[in-house]
Amino acid sequence: MRRLDYVFGGFFAAACLVAVVGQFTPLPWQSNPQAQIADRKPTSYWGKDYLPNLPVVDQNGKTYKFYDDLIKDKRVIINFIFASCSDICPIMTGRMLLLQKKLGDMVGRDVFIYSISIDPEHDDPKTLKKYADTFQVGPGWLFLTGKPSDIDQIRYKLGERSGASLASHRNEMLLGNAARGDWFKISSFEDTEVIAGNVRQLDPNWKSLVSTVQKPEDVAPKKAYLTDKPGLILYNKMCAMCHNIGGGDHVGPDLMHVSARRNSLWLTNFITNAPSMVRGHDPQAMELVKKFPAVRMPAMGVPEQDALDLLNYIEAESVLADERAEKAKRAENQAPPAEPPHRHN
Repeated sequence: MRRLDYVFGGFFAAACLVAVVGQFTPLPWQSNPQAQIADRKPTSYWGKDYLPNLPVVDQNGKTYKFYDDLIKDKRVIINFIFASCSDICPIMTGRMLLLQKKLGDMVGRDVFIYSISIDPEHDDPKTLKKYADTFQVGPGWLFLTGKPSDIDQIRYKLGERSGASLASHRNEMLLGNAARGDWFKISSFEDTEVIAGNVRQLDPNWKSLVSTVQKPEDVAPKKAYLTDKPGLILYNKMCAMCHNIGGGDHVGPDLMHVSARRNSLWLTNFITNAPSMVRGHDPQAMELVKKFPAVRMPAMGVPEQDALDLLNYIEAESVLADERAEKAKRAENQAPPAEPPHRHN
């Protein structure tokens, strides 16, 4: 995860381009607009003769056979992380958390999420359990480890071939319908609406399963457009998975009125390059590291103006949160008193 200024700078530029043109990179079945997953014939290329059936262990210490128990006949979302990563992995995990929330009760019922450690020598179940608890992940999401040689075989077969360097693993999710042999990769930084739409389309019957209230286009991948709220796109892409605005601390601190609590110049510097401030032992940065040791703010590498737009957006949302809270308080005060319970003679 080195050269994050390049990674995030490039990502933000790409996000802006997507927002302008309203398009995203075609996925396997989208190269032909007329094609649908339901029209594709199942393939066994990534079946039992290809994917390893080696033992893996989840964050709760339960052992599974990788193919038989976790992949066979299932629809899955897979990414690769390691718990000691303090740069990009927490963001990838946080974005997966947003995806899990967007998919709702589908996760654990219709689709399963697996985060596979690429550092199994250090990521034992206890370590992964602590990592998963930090993000407050829901049911249907397993963090997997195992013998290094077994994990190496699994990740190689799944296309994660970054070699021995932990810092060079890819920032992608792998989506698959193992029953049909449909597999493809998508960036972890793609819009979560787009990812969720493609996850739903893993089911070849997804159109017929849409409720009468929803139309197929409502759950299909959506296009992104520019907004009249500068800072919104950056907040949703890089902040929402770890922070709340008025909802209390989460993976990171609550950002409610953060501009009133901290100096604007300090905030701008921290947003653009937090790791350098930590290395320099900045007192406020070290205070945050002590309070939130599991995840550290990465170097976002965004221009100063983008950081200022982000802070302005957070403050505007903080004001709206105050207004909502005040409105709810007034409504509560105006509510008629509850009637005393009726006594039976």
